[in-house]
Amino acid sequence: MPIYKASNFKLFHGDCIKVMSDLHSPVDMIFADPPYKLSNGGFTCQSGKKVSVNKGKWDKSKGLAEDHKFNLQWLNMCKEVMNPNATIWISGTYHIIYSIGFALHELGFKILNEIAWFKPNASPNLSCRYFTASHETLIWAARDKNSKHIFNYQEMKKMNGGRQMRSVWEIPSPSKKEKIYGKHPTQKPIALLERIILSSTNPEQIVLDPFTGSGTTGEAAIKFDRKFIGIEKEKEYIDLTFRRLKAVSAIRTIPSRVDNDCNKLVSIGSLFESQEQYYPSRSEISQSFC
Repeated sequence: MPIYKASNFKLFHGDCIKVMSDLHSPVDMIFADPPYKLSNGGFTCQSGKKVSVNKGKWDKSKGLAEDHKFNLQWLNMCKEVMNPNATIWISGTYHIIYSIGFALHELGFKILNEIAWFKPNASPNLSCRYFTASHETLIWAARDKNSKHIFNYQEMKKMNGGRQMRSVWEIPSPSKKEKIYGKHPTQKPIALLERIILSSTNPEQIVLDPFTGSGTTGEAAIKFDRKFIGIEKEKEYIDLTFRRLKAVSAIRTIPSRVDNDCNKLVSIGSLFESQEQYYPSRSEISQSFC
């Protein structure tokens, strides 16, 4: 049972493998940002300060064999819930992306593209003993070799100024305004997910994120009239996602104009369901507009 749901999204709190085994309808696209397994006691730079790279128990490696076994398990379950023409996107760094790529081959997926997401505002390398890590890898794959995947070529060409979209994407890391509903240590920028969703789905299709985190995938999906299913093991992050998605949905369903002073809003009624009915307050919606 989803912990939160609305007409355009469902959020599940729990282990993604178990939750996906209980899903009853196939999905059209998956974006997965799995644990990178890089919480190893090291340090990095954040806002000009030296900070620990440790993000939580969920991000600690259990060793090469166990980490790969986990990747096989959740990817296999993703394949089970994908419709025949669905695709999956997975993000990662060198810590896990090679395991992911090998697992995709083992499970019979068809790899379509490898995207290099370049971060122009990446954190500097404090040890001065390595090149500064400034990109992540995205793998885009179809369910199998027979899949007839969606690729909105003209949309991507238009987005790229009339030229073919290439496989190196320069997109900054999330700004502060993208974190107003709460912070997640591996949050992805909304621009990245917007491009992914627009390129490989159509309106009304179902997008799944098995490691929802801060809900960026859900926000992008709802913005472009897709349905969203989010799964998250950590309660604080599923609550963060709900705060974010309820605001996005409230903005998109306001039936009247907001006065210039952003003080007067027409009531929008009940948009959400959870354990109890939820009614967005005027102040919450006003803050989203102002």
